[in-house]
Amino acid sequence: QVQLVESGGGLVQAGGSLRLSCAASGRTLSNYAMGWFRQAPGKEREIVAAISWGPVFTYYTYYADSVKGRFTISRDNAKNTVYLEMSGLEPEDTAVYYCAAGPTRPYSRPYYTQKEYDLWGQGTQVTVSS
Repeated sequence: QVQLVESGGGLVQAGGSLRLSCAASGRTLSNYAMGWFRQAPGKEREIVAAISWGPVFTYYTYYADSVKGRFTISRDNAKNTVYLEMSGLEPEDTAVYYCAAGPTRPYSRPYYTQKEYDLWGQGTQVTVSS
């Protein structure tokens, strides 16, 4: 059975950094666009960052305005893993973070919406204290 498993969440002080990982088991992430979403208490799930699929160095990325310049999404196809490097964390970044995968083609754009993804992880909690 295919699974996405997130890790790397935790408690961090404002201004700190965390790196989230999303590892796929049971399938390769080749030909899958990947995304990170988050959901804070009482709020809807929102896109954080997304990355397309294709030959190395041809990926396109997308970032929500709220995280531009602070977060970086990347993928390591050899390790079947996607990462989200988060720095300059703010209390407003506190949420459960989910990774997601959606089938795509090389050189296609990243996926911005939840409906474009058909596989989701269970989520990892990120808490930023002030």
